[in-house]
Amino acid sequence: MTEPKSPQEPADSVRLNKWIADSGACSRREADRLVAAGRVRVNGQPAGIGTRVSAGDTVHVDGQPLQQRRAAPGRRQHVYIALNKPVGITCTTDQSVPGNITGFVGHEQRIFPIGRLDKDSEGLILLTSNGDIVNEILRSENRKEKEYLVGVNLPVTDQFLRGMAKGVRIHRQMTLPCRTSRIAKFGFRIVLTQGLNRQVRLMAAAFGYRVTQLRRVRIDNVRLEGLKPGRWRNLTEAELSGLLPGRSDW
Repeated sequence: MTEPKSPQEPADSVRLNKWIADSGACSRREADRLVAAGRVRVNGQPAGIGTRVSAGDTVHVDGQPLQQRRAAPGRRQHVYIALNKPVGITCTTDQSVPGNITGFVGHEQRIFPIGRLDKDSEGLILLTSNGDIVNEILRSENRKEKEYLVGVNLPVTDQFLRGMAKGVRIHRQMTLPCRTSRIAKFGFRIVLTQGLNRQVRLMAAAFGYRVTQLRRVRIDNVRLEGLKPGRWRNLTEAELSGLLPGRSDW
């Protein structure tokens, strides 16, 4: 078993999960799962949670070597894209799943989605090759807003909007306060800072409503407008600066 860093190890060593994430293979969290499952080796030895690696070390996942990317001068080290996900596409990197999102995008580099947008929903989702920034965007305490336009099967009432905004008990917890507004007789807008599994659908169901259409139109400062269904684009530097303030390791 490769041990965590000792005082004799190189000062430039990094945690294995960060190294794997920087390779574009997956997020840090998924890297920890791979390590725990015994699927990762460092220098030919089984890796452990907390293992550190440095220049010259070799890392294999499921017997396949991983390589650290190095950006050419003037180019980004990682990929950051915005996709207008159509209904029917599943947010997984598992290539055995029909309609998986990475297969749908078909990017030349290995990328994965930041968070989820369920199969029956559509709209904006971000994908990246940089597993180091996923939690920074997803953590509710970082207050990254996610805006949705929602169609429902019953007329939208003021009582419903107030109840949704105040918070709803789902997944054995209360959702954080959010903003809501009516956009049509059977439609409303909701702005969340959380990303719980099927959150909007479960919140609406708590009031007897069934979501008939759900489209995400904004994640923080990144907007869907101008992007046709099924198409994707690279994030601009202004979008990255707003999404990841204080960082320049793109």
